[in-house]
Amino acid sequence: MKTIKQLLIVCALTFTFSNAVAQDANNPWVVSFGVNAVNAYETNIFEGEFYNAKDHWNIVPAVSTLALNGYLTDNFSLVGRFSLNNITKLGESTNSQILYKSIDGGVRYSLVPASSTWEPYVEVGVGASWLDSERSENVVLGGGINYWLNDNIGLTYQTAYKHAVDTDDVKHFQHIFGVSLKFGGVDTDGDGVYDQFDECPEVAGLEEFAGCPDTDGDGIADKDDACPNRAGSIEMNGCPDSDGDGLSDLVDACPNMAGTKAMNGCPDSDGDGINEKDDSCPNEAGPIENNGCPWPDADADGIPNKDDACPQLAGPATNNGCPVIPDSVIEELNQESSMIRFKAESSTIVGEESQLVLAKIKSILDSYPKSQVVVEGYASSDGSKGYNQKLSENRANSVKEGLVAIGADGGRISTAGFGESNPIGDNNRAAGRKANRRVQFAVGQN
Repeated sequence: MKTIKQLLIVCALTFTFSNAVAQDANNPWVVSFGVNAVNAYETNIFEGEFYNAKDHWNIVPAVSTLALNGYLTDNFSLVGRFSLNNITKLGESTNSQILYKSIDGGVRYSLVPASSTWEPYVEVGVGASWLDSERSENVVLGGGINYWLNDNIGLTYQTAYKHAVDTDDVKHFQHIFGVSLKFGGVDTDGDGVYDQFDECPEVAGLEEFAGCPDTDGDGIADKDDACPNRAGSIEMNGCPDSDGDGLSDLVDACPNMAGTKAMNGCPDSDGDGINEKDDSCPNEAGPIENNGCPWPDADADGIPNKDDACPQLAGPATNNGCPVIPDSVIEELNQESSMIRFKAESSTIVGEESQLVLAKIKSILDSYPKSQVVVEGYASSDGSKGYNQKLSENRANSVKEGLVAIGADGGRISTAGFGESNPIGDNNRAAGRKANRRVQFAVGQN
């Protein structure tokens, strides 16, 4: 008896300092110990003698009962119990002292879940009891209640009727008053949620998150939080949306500047399709090839310098950005070219005045650096047509050579001879034939 009493005291001290959560699914074992009273007086519970503890109850003022419950479900458990007592009151007789022992086993049904503060229950089972060496087999029916003081410790009261199978054996009631302790759960991280129900068993967390932490306190467990260290919203998968543009900071390339989903959360003020963090000219639309800046267009002709053959001179795209020689300039060139003199019956240019005219023509052509021109040669009707054709071609070539000699770009100048055709004067008159011996300019084709 002394050994059992010491063992139970050690168990009580151990479980008193336990911090496990009071759920039988977590703590599958309950150990109970206390005192028991045996009442062998033949009466029923509705008669006053049943409650006459002074005359009929046998009580040992020490720990005399030890029980162990094993969890099955929230309502069912298996129970085994061992008791000792000294019987001095047996029925209506009084004896010196008889050693009483009993061993019972059965099923307990809790009328409420085992985690409730007040836990009434009923039991049914079988057992054996001894009065000294006389043994009897019993059918055991009982009921009681646990009152849980905290997560692990409770007070227990139970009454059981032990009906002897052999009619000659003693039928009796047994009353138990004691303490119950829950144990057996494993809580590795010490967060109060047992491992079998802890989704993060090695990291201390909160019960509402199944034992997982919520570091940023945003109501989303770290294991489900894409940004566990920054408070966010459920819609953003636990991440913040600092600029309020509907994209979480986790995927927002510009988390502090409201933008669009198409721009990965960045703005595009100039609408050129390049987000501002990558746009060197955020307020001017430009191509991605130039980092979002417009290409320079020095002559403002709408053709960027990189594509403009004449970046400093405005011109149409049809002429690669270079100016086109207008009709008025062609007319001026033709007036100047009429002053060029050739030797009679020759393509040789003569006279200082002719050289001045060539210089002026070159100056005019330089104003249109990419334009193509055609030097056209003509002849009067003097001589044969074949001769006049050849002469007109040679004179056109002489003008081109004269221009090239003073620095003109020969690649821009082509020549053509038209012989006697297209006269501008009357070949029957000397003045007309002189006018027909000429060169003139036309706009060439690129």
